Amino acid sequence: MKTPRHATSKFSFVLAVLAGGILCFVMTSVMAAPSSAAAADAPAGPPVLVELFTSEGCSSCPPADALLGKLDASQVVPGARAIVLSEHVDYWDHDGWKDAYSSAAFTERQVAYEQRLGVKGPYTPQMVIDGAAQLNGSEAFDVGRAIQTAAAHVKVPVRISGVSVADGKTLRVHLAVDALPADFKTRKADVLVALALDHVETHVGNGENKGRDIRHVAVAESINKVGTVEKGKPFDRDVTVKIKAGSDPGNLRVVAFVQGGDEGEVVGAAESGAK
Repeated sequence: MKTPRHATSKFSFVLAVLAGGILCFVMTSVMAAPSSAAAADAPAGPPVLVELFTSEGCSSCPPADALLGKLDASQVVPGARAIVLSEHVDYWDHDGWKDAYSSAAFTERQVAYEQRLGVKGPYTPQMVIDGAAQLNGSEAFDVGRAIQTAAAHVKVPVRISGVSVADGKTLRVHLAVDALPADFKTRKADVLVALALDHVETHVGNGENKGRDIRHVAVAESINKVGTVEKGKPFDRDVTVKIKAGSDPGNLRVVAFVQGGDEGEVVGAAESGAK
């Protein structure tokens, strides 16, 4: 694997981009974003999956973690519903701080994106928007613009229902996905389910972020393929996913999405809390 890279300049500058970029994007958009209080009552826009590849060992990542939280809580991008996942890579674990949420599986997922999207090597913080575009996860304006672009694409409806947890070890969920449209690029696509911790906070004891308290949202613990959906053939069934030992079922969210093979474009997504 190629050496991981930072994707920022100085930390103070990134904070300014984070705060100013969001404001600039919202002010220059076609319509104003609703306030957090009103967002719950506003019609939901098309879903867009926003994946953040991050690490607690990377000093450039906290602003991107904060931006992901803003996208999740306030839905600041007009005309889109951001469905977020924080995927912690493991290649920073040797630099003084082992990220408890890191996984080689997420590193592998990121590398597959790099190969398909033509990126020279994995870096943090990186956001991948609907599996089709990648960019610096701290660049708020560019992230917002990419989300709006993705929201304009045709989406396959995904519905989550009947979410339940059995014995704290297994999550059961009913998934319904409409058939792929006739003009879809491939004959079939994967149906995936991610289990994520709704929110966590870490006091980092060593490494580049030593002494900092970092907040995360939608921290992926697993992403599992549960089936496929095809042209003219919808997906509609109950599925089960194992819950990671020690996870609090009350702090879990479920994200289901439809994606072309080999980390292709995401064409539909939905989310729900675990019961």
